[in-house]
Amino acid sequence: MAAEPLQCARDSRVESSRDNDDGEDDDDDDDDDENGINSTASGSDSEEEELVVQRVAVGCDDGAVRIYVVREEGMEYYRSFTRVEGKILSVVWSLDAKKIFAGGSDGCIRCWDITTLHEVYRITAGLGGLGSGPELCIWSLLVLRDGILVSGDSTGSTQFWDAHQGTFLQALTYHKGDVLSLAATPSHQGVFSAGSDSQVISYKFVPERIESVKNTVEDLADCAGNCWVFVGSNRVHTHDVRALTVATPLISEQGEFLGAPSRKKHNYRKPLGMDYRKWALPGVPMLISGGDDTKLFAYPANTFLDFYPHDICPAPQRLFMQLACEPKVVGCPIMLTQHPGWLDVSMINVGMRNDLKAKTMDIKLGKRKGRSEFPDKREKHLLMGNPSKLLARIKCKASQRIICSAISESGNLIAFSDRIKPRLFELKMKSSTECEGGKGGSKIKKHHLPENLLPAHSMVFSADSTRLLIACYDRKIHVVDVEKFELLHTFDPFTMDRRGQTMSRPPITRLYASGDGQWLAAINCRGDIDIFNLEILRQHWHISRLDGAGVTAAGFHPSNKNVFVVTTSSNHVYVLDVDAKQLGEWSKRFTFGLPKRFLEFPGGILGLSFPPSPKATSVIVHSASAMCLIDFGKPVRHDENDLTNGGSLALDSLDHTKHALANGKRKKPNHKALLTDNNFVIVAFRDPVLFLAHLSEQSILVVEKPWVDVLQNFRAPVYRHLYGT
Repeated sequence: MAAEPLQCARDSRVESSRDNDDGEDDDDDDDDDENGINSTASGSDSEEEELVVQRVAVGCDDGAVRIYVVREEGMEYYRSFTRVEGKILSVVWSLDAKKIFAGGSDGCIRCWDITTLHEVYRITAGLGGLGSGPELCIWSLLVLRDGILVSGDSTGSTQFWDAHQGTFLQALTYHKGDVLSLAATPSHQGVFSAGSDSQVISYKFVPERIESVKNTVEDLADCAGNCWVFVGSNRVHTHDVRALTVATPLISEQGEFLGAPSRKKHNYRKPLGMDYRKWALPGVPMLISGGDDTKLFAYPANTFLDFYPHDICPAPQRLFMQLACEPKVVGCPIMLTQHPGWLDVSMINVGMRNDLKAKTMDIKLGKRKGRSEFPDKREKHLLMGNPSKLLARIKCKASQRIICSAISESGNLIAFSDRIKPRLFELKMKSSTECEGGKGGSKIKKHHLPENLLPAHSMVFSADSTRLLIACYDRKIHVVDVEKFELLHTFDPFTMDRRGQTMSRPPITRLYASGDGQWLAAINCRGDIDIFNLEILRQHWHISRLDGAGVTAAGFHPSNKNVFVVTTSSNHVYVLDVDAKQLGEWSKRFTFGLPKRFLEFPGGILGLSFPPSPKATSVIVHSASAMCLIDFGKPVRHDENDLTNGGSLALDSLDHTKHALANGKRKKPNHKALLTDNNFVIVAFRDPVLFLAHLSEQSILVVEKPWVDVLQNFRAPVYRHLYGT
């Protein structure tokens, strides 16, 4: 599937509409009907509407390329090309949106004219690579700005063609497996390829020297055949690499582009090591690769071999675990775990066992500056939990995957939404006495929510477990009374632009409810925050995207229900005073002056955990790689070894360890904390952490998943390195 260049598409369709107005008849439409080609354009009104829509080309297994138009209400079929033998495996538009190139399982690349629907030419790709015949497959196509078509096939060859004439230019074979994806730098002077051998390879365009070339056809052909050269390769994935793209980080504020990096500050020091923070800057293009190993890696596109690839997502960003610390149905904490097709409700027991990956950690740290009380004997601070007991499993149909879920603070109400509608269940224990002895059972009772509720992006229960708040696909928030099972109210978030007009509502992806039941915070996919008052059922405050970055985690502090803590993708911490509609005093003083080691916090922030105490002033911020203890009641000071644009020795060693793990080398990181008066304490994890939450004021629950265990569930890769060869 490929989307046409939008700007070029608009220009080309404007020209085509003018040509039709100059006197074209409907003979083409009649011919289209005879050939079985359908078109949604009928009349001048539909032609004017097509000027603002975008078309998408889809390659199908029946050998046809079909065109769809994307409108606000969805995708709509437009027309299709003549079927060919075999399957269509790759599709790409020309840069002027006048042609479509399609690669198939028959080893051919076909060029189609989008206006006449005729085949312009056909390329037999096997003539330039290592193989030919029906076994050759064209897995990927790429069109460059200078009229060059790039193809990747099942022989491991990356071939370059003249997109205007369809003639062969050059073939490079450096892959040991199928070439599955292609990407180009913004200047189109560099090309990247990736495939089933888990390699990402870089090629560079080297212009020929015209003065040294004679005006003969043979010399011109030889010169054109040596324009692209092999630069180098990276192998950080363990399985097939199926996706490549090049993106340029931008910083925007009020619609203005702030692309160029700011000037270096006084006492600027370069980061230590070959770290991604040295090149991940606004305006610097980066290559992103995704593979079957569920990993996303980022590389500097212009200096591909100069830095280590950065692991963007060491664990899933959407938290699929929730904890009810003080449930009414049992005397132990209850954990809800979301799977694609079912929900597990488990009871957590804390003990002294050594056979479970769920752990409780004592968060008391050392008092001496620069060191933490984290000895080699981990049993003093790290207790292995007893195996959790499965109380219930709630399943949904195989075709209806679970999108989001929630559990109430009382632990007896469980809700989830699949692709059809939201659903509500109640957990009941048969006997509390038997449950404490480990022999009790549980039962699930289903309740019916109000009708006409669409599937939800996010949901949360109120603190008193009497209301269920659902953010549905209609981009509205519905308040449901779970005692009477009726709809109480519907919030319709709105945003005004500079002209005072209502803007389109983006989908809401996160919901947070305060402990006193007064406030509800809704965060959309753009990073905007809307605060609602649940007592008077009105929208209270709209907060635009903070510092131009997305929201990674948030939550209401238990010590003050009017305090809303937010972390962003730039690792800034905001403390908002909801009642006063302003930044809190802590944010006014410290948000833009946080320690540099926290700004370089390893991994993306996944969640926040607050101590369950009305007098607590701290929060634990965690990612999949580390956690950080922040105390709002203590001063924020900077260590002398803080780097302006870098991290610390401990964080740099952690990044090197992650790179070694990606290449199959397992090394244990040093669990050392960086302290400044016991504030902004950073502790690295040994294995990727999926969930972290407080069990009490002095202990937390950590759920980790070793990456080696994840790899064992994958299928064997197509290419596997033979050591010693």
